[in-house]
Amino acid sequence: MSSKKETISRLGMGAKGIVYLLIGVLTALAAFGQGGSKSGKDGILKFLAEQSYGKVLLVALGLGLLCYMLYRLYQAFANPKNLDDDTKGYFKRIAYGVSGLIYGFLAYSAIKMAFGSSSGNSGSSSKFLNSEYGNIIAFGIALILLGKAIYEFYVAYSGKFKEDIEHSSIDSDAQSLVIKAGKMGFTARGIVAAIMSFLFVKAGMGSANGDINRADAFSFLQNEFGSIVLGIVAIGVALYGVFMLIKSKYPDTNVR
Repeated sequence: MSSKKETISRLGMGAKGIVYLLIGVLTALAAFGQGGSKSGKDGILKFLAEQSYGKVLLVALGLGLLCYMLYRLYQAFANPKNLDDDTKGYFKRIAYGVSGLIYGFLAYSAIKMAFGSSSGNSGSSSKFLNSEYGNIIAFGIALILLGKAIYEFYVAYSGKFKEDIEHSSIDSDAQSLVIKAGKMGFTARGIVAAIMSFLFVKAGMGSANGDINRADAFSFLQNEFGSIVLGIVAIGVALYGVFMLIKSKYPDTNVR
């Protein structure tokens, strides 16, 4: 990998790590009654905007996420991992491209908020759910999220992601930390994706209205299973952020 691509990938992974770390920490604080708030990606943009030098923080995060978008699109189109030209390979490359576009829109939202917009609206689904074909769209999103949840659990418990770590230049102590953080992080992401899938099913059946995002999934967790369970899942989300931040230091690890 060239030095420029390496720099872009590392900045991108670091920015993604910060996003998940903030989502997890703010939600965990809310779960344990220590302030914070149940947050999705829009929530952390608003949080950063309220801090000292908020505009600078938002622009820095936005530029980092643009790097992540570029690297994901590079993975999708240049195929640096030499994925096979079969269904599995094409599916992965499409997933890389979609991931890049999602984080590209989040980057746009961060930079837009930095220059005066009151809301990033990076995750709004209400306009789609309230459309003529809203129920069909809701069921489609639910199916995609269910697939994502299954994939996250597979990555966490198949041990597949460990191969990338164990064959990298990460030292043994850091390897142990990143593997533990990764397992908990992928598990937490799977739980959140599964709950969001359920919420979109409810929306498709007409029993839910408005926008659906991670904050709604966290609220569902707290209402149905209590604050302790919410806090544990939120810590898992934060650990996924730690996982990405550690990986960002080592360019020879794969991006997930």
